[in-house]
Amino acid sequence: MSKRAATRSTGSDHQEPSTTKESRYHHYDQGDVFSSASNIEIHQKVCIQEKPYCCDQCGKRYAQNSALKKHQLIHTGENRYRCNQCGKSLFFIGNFKAHQRVHTGEKPYQCVECGKGFTQNSYLRQHQYVHTKVKPYQCDECGKSFAFNQTLKIHQRRHTGEKPYCCDQCGKTFTSNSNLFIHKRVHTREKPYSCDQCGKSFAISSNLKHHQRVHTGEKPYWCDVCGKCFSLNVNLMHHQRVHTPIKPYLCCQCIKSFATRTHLKSHQRIHTGEKPYCCQQCGKSFTTGSGLYNHRRVHKEKKKFT
Repeated sequence: MSKRAATRSTGSDHQEPSTTKESRYHHYDQGDVFSSASNIEIHQKVCIQEKPYCCDQCGKRYAQNSALKKHQLIHTGENRYRCNQCGKSLFFIGNFKAHQRVHTGEKPYQCVECGKGFTQNSYLRQHQYVHTKVKPYQCDECGKSFAFNQTLKIHQRRHTGEKPYCCDQCGKTFTSNSNLFIHKRVHTREKPYSCDQCGKSFAISSNLKHHQRVHTGEKPYWCDVCGKCFSLNVNLMHHQRVHTPIKPYLCCQCIKSFATRTHLKSHQRIHTGEKPYCCQQCGKSFTTGSGLYNHRRVHKEKKKFT
């Protein structure tokens, strides 16, 4: 007996997930949404018939006993598959194979619209919404729309301040498990994304993409006022303040204002006396990286005459 057949018997179709206030009844095990409590009760009975194997730890149900046993590895902490490249352990063979593609660079799932490749089919499905523009899940607070309900839930934590994912090494908290996963590389020093031009490694794939523009010379972000191009959008945004008098970062010591937070921090070292940039040759310290860079030229000039 299917889920759709069960709901039809009550005269109500099984509805698609929605973020409207009318859809109050959720089956949290599967993420399904129903218009009434009676519909979800009927649906739960169907689930028990179709998925008789229940986890005694969290209540999640499965159609096959083998699937339940795989799931229970999450609770026991047993890691069956270990990556010989970085040492990471994974519960399932599918996840293990997908992880290995991080190291090999293999991207077998390709978008038919633009040709972009992905390591996992789920990533491809998410990407395809870029072309369809379908974003049915909308935030009640700011109106921003999302292609996936889970992405909306993560976004809503920005408004609520909720950060349920905590690092067991330093206690830092995050809005999503993926952000926690990336953060943990700070402690493990894992950098799985490597540049094929110079060998430099990165913890995040987006940082590798930004770095590769150093080699390609690509500068996709350009200023519509003066035409200057930049490799990063953040650099463009900083540059655009040159054309406007806005300097939102104010020094509380002398009331001097700056266009960027970085420039403010550099300026504040004048008041604190902090000099974090140290010359390894003579030990002289500087408040800014540019000051150290200019100083190093002194040593280079001396070498020319010795």
